[in-house]
Amino acid sequence: MKIRVQSIHFNADKKLLEFIQKKVDKLDQFYDQIIGGEVYLKLENVEDEANKISEIKLMVPGVTLFAKEQCKSFEEATDLSIESLKKQITKHKEKTRVKLSEHKALLNADEVADY
Repeated sequence: MKIRVQSIHFNADKKLLEFIQKKVDKLDQFYDQIIGGEVYLKLENVEDEANKISEIKLMVPGVTLFAKEQCKSFEEATDLSIESLKKQITKHKEKTRVKLSEHKALLNADEVADY
């Protein structure tokens, strides 16, 4: 899957970029129709230690999934965002399954009614 990573207010090192790519690639196990994604890494100027924000946007057919987390490290924020996206993907798959089964039931009912 193609992922575009943008780091805002700093330059991300190669190790962090590889970590993010590896984590996002694991989402393919849950849903194989992911088109692509964007990751935004931001540093906020606040006194709090948890000033690192990871935003992940995934494009799947029919919807865009989004997760944002703020933590002490980008790795931790990315992990939490990925967990949130796993839940969203599962929910999206269930909704599409229900819609598809309802659609098939309607088609079968129409075919029976034609006879």
